[in-house]
Amino acid sequence: MKLQNYINGRFCDARGGAVREYFNPADNSVLGRAAESGVGDVDDAVAAAREAFDNGPWSRTPAGERAAKLFKLADLVESRAEELAVLDTRNNGKPLREARFDAADTAACFRYYAGLATKPQGQTFEVGDPNILCQTVREPIGVCGQIIPWNYPLLMAAWKLAPGLAAGNCCILKPSELTPLSAVRLFELIDEVGFPPGVVQLVLGAGDPVGAALAAHDGVDKIAFTGGGVTGRKILIAAAGNLKKVSLELGGKSPNIIFADTDPGVALEFAMFGIFAGQGEVCSAGSRLLLEKSMAGEFLPRLAAACGKIVVGDGMDEATEMGPLISRQHQAKVLGFVAAGTAEGAMLLCGGGAYSDRRKAGNFVEPTVFVDTRPDMRIVREEIFGPVLAVQTFESEEEAIRLANDTPYGLAGAVFTQDGARAQRVIRRLRAGITWINTYHPTFNEAPWGGFKQSGLGRELGTYGYEAYTEVKQISTCLAPQKSGWFKGVP
Repeated sequence: MKLQNYINGRFCDARGGAVREYFNPADNSVLGRAAESGVGDVDDAVAAAREAFDNGPWSRTPAGERAAKLFKLADLVESRAEELAVLDTRNNGKPLREARFDAADTAACFRYYAGLATKPQGQTFEVGDPNILCQTVREPIGVCGQIIPWNYPLLMAAWKLAPGLAAGNCCILKPSELTPLSAVRLFELIDEVGFPPGVVQLVLGAGDPVGAALAAHDGVDKIAFTGGGVTGRKILIAAAGNLKKVSLELGGKSPNIIFADTDPGVALEFAMFGIFAGQGEVCSAGSRLLLEKSMAGEFLPRLAAACGKIVVGDGMDEATEMGPLISRQHQAKVLGFVAAGTAEGAMLLCGGGAYSDRRKAGNFVEPTVFVDTRPDMRIVREEIFGPVLAVQTFESEEEAIRLANDTPYGLAGAVFTQDGARAQRVIRRLRAGITWINTYHPTFNEAPWGGFKQSGLGRELGTYGYEAYTEVKQISTCLAPQKSGWFKGVP
């Protein structure tokens, strides 16, 4: 299967005709070829988007009409949910049960922002002059470049496109070159809806040059990126050229704090779900398990035994609970972290390797847990983005908070305890943007998503995600115009 760009309302090859293979991470078989775009393709997409925004109808289309198209897209996604889930599983590797959830949430995301498009967006102010009506309105920013990662290929497209389009912007989406499959299928549905040419576009290819060109392009008014901190910094620098608006959702090293009064079964399930959902390739993964020391003796053997029972395999197998990592390169990176943890003195409680059976052809890594860790170890401080859990123990509430905040990141965190007051005390002191009490990972289209510190800038989802795609304009109207007498020479 050959995948194409979608520019100015039509599917097309990259300018130079270059292509790139994309793979199934469960066995590294070739799924097909995708357009490998360059700077010229970005220029074409930006030119089309600029024309559509500056001179086309979309930004001036009534909110109800924009909403109608997004509602129709949500319906189409819902009707093709199983097909889209299968595409994500084949191209990303995640278990089909997770991909099905992503497809349903994608439809819900488009539907949520379709509804939000028609809701009140401005304010009116009392300004001390009864002759002046002072108000604000929210208007679209303009042309928005949107760069998404490979861990949620379909859902991240919705997180970016839905609010951007609902607010009246023209959007250019760049999916990961590793996972273009579901994005192209989504754009076939977008084409079926019938958005005006140039309003919503797809440019396939590598971060360099495609993502870099979008971030630096003077014709782009906003850049939104989800991914790693190294790339996020490059985007921030590139965006300074024309001071474009920037949204960055970056990485994390999130603490999952479990106090001894927590139900052991609940604690075990969410310690595992926090890190092994999505193979650990999740920015908000609970990759640091902070365990009250008094429960460690009983809890850790149970954790090791349960990890050994996780069904690891091809995501297309309905029994699979954890799939392969995205690529051979990423598998090697994760195994490199495992080696570093051992070299620095941490002890492997379980896992730590790849597989030598039928899974050898894929990019599989065993569910891995380290104990006897120190705060200065790489496996404790750096984002691994794989199924590797670092266990830290604490003896007091203050120590738990100190360990939890001892990180340059601040994306997510959780507290498990039956003491409601303690849960509130601890969660309010966590320096993180997404937090949970007695659960881990639930995400809602209605609630903001984003982090503190080096985990990014701005928020996605909810009304916050919509506002991130708008400019605020003040309008002050004189209700009864008359001369002010400021200049005495005016007759």
